Amino acid sequence: MPIVKYRRATEPLWHEWDGKAQKCGLRHTVYAVNGDQYTGEWLDNLKHGKGTQVWKRTGAIYSGDWKFGKRDGYGSYSIPDPVTKEYKKVYTGWWKNGRKCGYGATFYPSGERYEGEWSSGLRSGWGRMYYQDGSIYEGQWLAGRPGGQGMLRLPNENRYEGGWKDGKKHGPGKFFYLDKGQLFEGIWAADIPKCGILIDFGRDEAPAPTQYPIPKIELADPDGVLAEAQVMFDDSHN
Repeated sequence: MPIVKYRRATEPLWHEWDGKAQKCGLRHTVYAVNGDQYTGEWLDNLKHGKGTQVWKRTGAIYSGDWKFGKRDGYGSYSIPDPVTKEYKKVYTGWWKNGRKCGYGATFYPSGERYEGEWSSGLRSGWGRMYYQDGSIYEGQWLAGRPGGQGMLRLPNENRYEGGWKDGKKHGPGKFFYLDKGQLFEGIWAADIPKCGILIDFGRDEAPAPTQYPIPKIELADPDGVLAEAQVMFDDSHN
């Protein structure tokens, strides 16, 4: 009985090439058309897991967690110094969907530093900001600015404690003039004190006290006057 031989079916070469091109799991460095390069883990052709990305145009480096092609998890972002070419950290902390989210620290070119919470790439929640002039703000943030309750300590140790809105003193607050030995307690609106009470506070220990102490308030009910001003302030902003 004759034996019939059939030709073995062969897959087109492009099937093999396409299979090799699929990125899944740990891979060596992969270069993009624009020169960017990524070394790390993949899932379904997307950066996923641990990996390091280098951007050719800026020289920036991100090393950390990825999820479906975006920075997600814990990681560090650094850029090269334009003069020394040494890498300097810009941000170290948590990411979500490609943006800073959660707790992290940012280092600014001016030498300023922020440590605290982020949301959608903006400072939001609790955080501490170290400013170039030596001032320190610690408290609540909203959409990248101080918002809520917080304390600003100046280089001379004077400080403000109270409400903030859009990065400015706003609402009830206290300003401690420790250099003069005075305390102002009142209401602020857009960084401007609108009403309040100024009293001596630690005047005997102050390094540069005023020449004369503040005279005693003669109002029959100073607390009542301040409370009434507070009500008027609240009504004007409702």
